[in-house]
Formats: sequence, C-alpha cells, structure tokens
Amino acid sequence: MRLYLQAMPATTEAPRYVQIALEQDLLGGWTLYRETGVQGGKATLKREQFLERDDALAAFQKARDAQIKRGFRVMFSQGLDGPYGS
Repeated sequence: MRLYLQAMPATTEAPRYVQIALEQDLLGGWTLYRETGVQGGKATLKREQFLERDDALAAFQKARDAQIKRGFRVMFSQGLDGPYGS
C-alpha cells in the first residue's frame, strides 16, 4: 500500500509532501515507511517494523489521519481498499 499526500504553501515555496507505504517483508512481517520533505529538496525516511498485519495497518491509518489533520491532501493512493484506505 502506498499513499502520497501534499500540502500547498501559501507562498511560492515548493510544496511539502508525505509518502506513507506499507510493505510485507520476506519473513511475514510488515514495514511501514514514512517519507517527508519538500518537493525537489531533501527528504527524511523513517521505518517501523511490525509482526502483525493488523498492527501495521493501524499504524498506517494513524499516520495518514495525522497528516490529513495537519492539512495534507491525498494526491495518490495505490493498493488501498477505499480512496483513503480502510
């Protein structure tokens, strides 16, 4: 699953973005990736491991909801059940 969110600044600065991805690893665990940055600039990548899919999905949804609350808008979603995930 992957979700790309963007916040448009009020000035002529480049927009900020957040990309959240959830992937299953080869051993059956789950990895949540959170990438944040300014479009065309430096980015920060954080990674979190989960043993259970339900825990990983809950963390994905919590990260998504936190960014939407901060004013980010969903620009692209892939592999989600609904437009913004379950």
